[in-house]
Parts: sequence; C-alpha cells; structure tokens
Amino acid sequence: MGAIVVQLLHAALSSATPIALAAFGGMFSYHANVFNIAMEGMMLMGAYYAVYGAYRFGHWLYGMLFALLSGLVLAGIFSLFAIALKVDEFITGIGINMLALGWTTYSLRATFQVKGAFISQTIPPIPKVRLPMIEKVPFLGAVLSSHPFLVFVAVLAAFVCHLVLYRTRFGLRLRATGEEPAAVASVGLNIGRLKLWSAVLCGIFSALAGVYLSLGYVTLFSENMSNGRGWISLAIIILVRGRPVPILLMSFAFGLLENLGLLLQRYAVPPQFTAMLPYLATLFVLYSYARRLKIS
Repeated sequence: MGAIVVQLLHAALSSATPIALAAFGGMFSYHANVFNIAMEGMMLMGAYYAVYGAYRFGHWLYGMLFALLSGLVLAGIFSLFAIALKVDEFITGIGINMLALGWTTYSLRATFQVKGAFISQTIPPIPKVRLPMIEKVPFLGAVLSSHPFLVFVAVLAAFVCHLVLYRTRFGLRLRATGEEPAAVASVGLNIGRLKLWSAVLCGIFSALAGVYLSLGYVTLFSENMSNGRGWISLAIIILVRGRPVPILLMSFAFGLLENLGLLLQRYAVPPQFTAMLPYLATLFVLYSYARRLKIS
C-alpha cells in the first residue's frame, strides 16, 4: 500500500507540472485583464518544437530554445490581434489553438513523415535531478527525487511569481492594469505594453509546459498531446483568482486525480471512465465557483 501511495504522489507531481507551468503563464494575462485561452495551443506548439529542436540538433537545450521561440511567436500573434487590433480575445485564443493543432499535425507529417506520433531513441530528454540529502529520507525521498528539473522549476516558479506579482513594481502595475486601467493610464503608463508583457510571459510559461510534456513527461511528440491541459490550467486560474501558490496546489490535485484514474484501471475500471476524472473535476470546480459568485 505504501509503495502505491509513493508511486501515486510521485506521478502526480509529474502530471501537475505542465498544468502548473501553463497556469502561471495564464495568470499574468488574468491579472492584466486579458482573457487568454491560447495556453493549450502554445503548449502544443512548444511540445512539437521541443522535440524538433532536440532531435535535429542532438541536445535538449536546443529543444527548449525552439519551444520558447514558438511560444514567443504565438504570444506575438495573440498580442497583434487581441491587444493591438482589439479583436475579440476569446476568438483570437480559439484561432491560435486551432492554428497550433493544424500546424503541428501538418509539420509532424511533413517533417518526420509519420502520422500520429514521432518516437525516436535519439530524442534527448531533459535531465532528471536527484536530491542527495532528501532521497535518503524514507517516503519523502521516493516522492520528491528523480524528477526532470522542470518539476522543481514549477515549484520554485510559484513563489517567484508570487513575489513578482505582489512585491515588485511590475506586478503592482500589472494588477492595476486589470483592476483600474483608467488610473494606470492617468499616470502615464502604457496599458498596451503591460498587456503585451503579460502575453509574452504566458507564451514563455506555456512553451515550457510543452517542453516538459514532450521531453520530460514522455520523450516523443504525438498529435494533440496537450490533451486539454491548457483548459484545465485556465479553470484553475479562474478558480483561485490567479494566485500562484494556490495554482500550484490545485495543479497537484488535478495531477493526483489523473493518476488516480490510471491506478483505478488496475482494478478493472474502464479507462474511458478514469480518463474523464480530471475533466469532471474541472467542470465541478467551475460549477462551484459559479455558485459561489452567485451567492456572494
């Protein structure tokens, strides 16, 4: 029983990482009052270009570089339409998600001549980190050690994002842009530039989530491999009102649910039902949030 719990918690940390990273990116847009739902597409594009760069150039760092560039390009497209040209943010986000799905599906077939998934032993994964002092601690060591380093980046990012949002001038201005844009404009600050930065940060974090998906969680790229994680990130942001540490905790809860579903498959529960668990939980928390708003 103890081994199962350790395995479940270890896997939950891994599953929570891409959700948390994408949510940290979307959080900046949330506080700038930009309804950015393009995390799903940014994550998917990041996952594809992470594999492309790592496979072509033989090192995971190239994969990360390509993925970050793809995130910046999509952030630029989103900013151009949603911020500069004032196109509806929801429509723009939907368009970017569809663009990413179509582009990665086409590129997979055109570049690697495969359909469905590209798998190769020569794709270098991102390195795993051992924690020498912690791995000897019973239970805790088995749960926390031997994860790809982006897992620890995600945990650290929760606290860094908290400091940036609530303890820096940039964070203050970003939140003021979302809450009192007229006041921000009255002191001469450029609201469009602050919103642009929020989109850029969203692109960077979502691309990192994609890197983790294709070079950390697994070492391959498959069509639509983000599989709704960007939407779960969006639900978490709305639920916790964009607070970084609760985002991390909620992401872990969703990771736990995902792996609990996999565990239940060992007990003859149909995989179609267990795969629904994270998405049913998403609907439930959004329903709870809507009721809470209605009551208040």
